[in-house]
Amino acid sequence: MPDTDAATISDDLRAEIVETAVTSRASVRAFLPTAVPKETIARILEAASYAPSGSNMQPWKVRVVTGAVKDRLVAAVSAEHDAGRMQERDFKYYPTPFPEPYLTRRRATGWGLYGALNIEKGDKEAMHRQHGRNFLFFDAPVGLIFTIDNTLEMGSWLDYGTFLQNIMVMARGLGLATCPQAAWCSFHSTVKDVLEIPDDEIVVCGMALGHADTSEVVNDYRPVREPVDGFTQFLGFDD
Repeated sequence: MPDTDAATISDDLRAEIVETAVTSRASVRAFLPTAVPKETIARILEAASYAPSGSNMQPWKVRVVTGAVKDRLVAAVSAEHDAGRMQERDFKYYPTPFPEPYLTRRRATGWGLYGALNIEKGDKEAMHRQHGRNFLFFDAPVGLIFTIDNTLEMGSWLDYGTFLQNIMVMARGLGLATCPQAAWCSFHSTVKDVLEIPDDEIVVCGMALGHADTSEVVNDYRPVREPVDGFTQFLGFDD
């Protein structure tokens, strides 16, 4: 948005616009085939690049795939998934074992999603099929694969999260939807082979980008968020 336009917007309206973009972001799992122009994707990534990073290192690297390249990636990884040939990840995403309250939240989210899809507990075939939709980018016309140099430390990974969030929020501002996907990391070697990614880069995650298919019930599911007073201590306000 040009500075001249921004200057005419009240603080309340500006806050409302940003808040709507943030709170309407959701992990969309069904997309329309409607194409997203390259110029729009570049605009999203340019805005996202203003994310803060320690010493302005900007540790993010992005491969944007569509068309025949996306089809090759989808076919290769889907075949590995269907054959059960998951690859050991380059980094550990979840703790072992899961402590509380995180285990309860994880289970609630999983069964909430499967419940929305009428997938019953124990139906491993249906669960496998739904998990496999990750590797179709949930039918989104655009997929993004994010990598980071394997020499970088935890600080750069923290910075990376702000970059990913910027992409998702900017996409919402343009009427688009996203789904960040850690699932791609379980097939990182295949991803690297198809996209010719160097061995010294780690696959951080993938992301589906496009227009949400609002007719699909899976997109109605929203996990419960912890209230502010559940994770925040306000200190010194009553002094």
